[in-house]
Amino acid sequence: MSEQSPRQEFSGLKMGKPFGIPVYVSWTWFIVAAFITIMFGPQMRQMLPQLDSLAAYAVAFVFAVLLYVSVLLHELAHSVLAKGFGLPVRRITLYLLGGVSEIEKEPPTPGKEFLVAAAGPALSLGLAGIGLAADVYVINNGGIVEVLVWQLWVANLIVAVFNLLPGLPLDGGRMLRAGVWKLTNNPGSGTVVAAWGGRVLAVLLVVFPVASMLTGGSDADPFDLVWPLVLASFIWLGASQALRVAKIRARIPQVSARSLARRAIPVPAETPLAEALRQATEQRAGALVVVDHEGRPVAIVNEAAVQATPEHRRPWVNVGSLAKSLEPSMVLRADLVGEPLIDAMREAPGSEYLLVEHGGEIFGVLATADVNRVFTGV
Repeated sequence: MSEQSPRQEFSGLKMGKPFGIPVYVSWTWFIVAAFITIMFGPQMRQMLPQLDSLAAYAVAFVFAVLLYVSVLLHELAHSVLAKGFGLPVRRITLYLLGGVSEIEKEPPTPGKEFLVAAAGPALSLGLAGIGLAADVYVINNGGIVEVLVWQLWVANLIVAVFNLLPGLPLDGGRMLRAGVWKLTNNPGSGTVVAAWGGRVLAVLLVVFPVASMLTGGSDADPFDLVWPLVLASFIWLGASQALRVAKIRARIPQVSARSLARRAIPVPAETPLAEALRQATEQRAGALVVVDHEGRPVAIVNEAAVQATPEHRRPWVNVGSLAKSLEPSMVLRADLVGEPLIDAMREAPGSEYLLVEHGGEIFGVLATADVNRVFTGV
């Protein structure tokens, strides 16, 4: 199963860096590898009667590894094409339900979105075709290699077809999103349609096996519901996350540095905190900027540090001791709006930013907390 994902914190065990893209294996992969080995071991013993039980389970484990190599190639198809379009790829992670490509920016056009999404299933279909041709025309000895090739081409066909289903977070959902985006000229509308498609798929994944169990009589095994429930949960959660992201992105144009800025007053570093706060209250300012003897801004007084300072100590604490030095990346233009503003803040995470006019004059201070409030409740 493939998904393009925003940044995630967990990385797992680093396995390499093909095409300059870090590849990690999550510890959850070992769970699915054990599951595949246990499930396919008896089947391998049946298909390869010349093997003992231990060897059959070893072949099943090799199949689990090769299957995830196929998943890795699937993800590399997404990521390499994304890099070719100039989109940054943070890493690929192989985990319980397949793989995830962490592409840090969305494609700028629906056409590129469609191509990046389609690249993974296309590669899986290609692997299935190559495996089928090898199985039919090249390998006919009935040995271990033929069994593995047969299992792998069938598995890649299933992966490709499943990922082409039209619902987020699957590749088919991103292809559907691209199509709606192209028709409506609105990526948000595409996301909503594809996310609801994912929710419908999640429901159907549970409804069909339950209906089969209810009509199948006493031979039905409740254990057969476990995997559909896992897949349905994953798809439902991914689709719901996509809806939340769509709501957030709809509010991004409302984010204006100038409108969210707090008025700031300049104060020398040696100014007592109590006096600086008095001046700020008098001038109805919400931030303090430390300036040097020539009036140039050098630091921003940290709001959290101010709040943590007891009132009885404020006359004896200088603002310089509570200020954070200004790095160039923490100085933003006051006219930034929407995506460019969010990108600038993402590149230099911080709690406060100094906003300046084109001529370098101080306009105010932008607090990350004020930006976050725009998205509260999404």
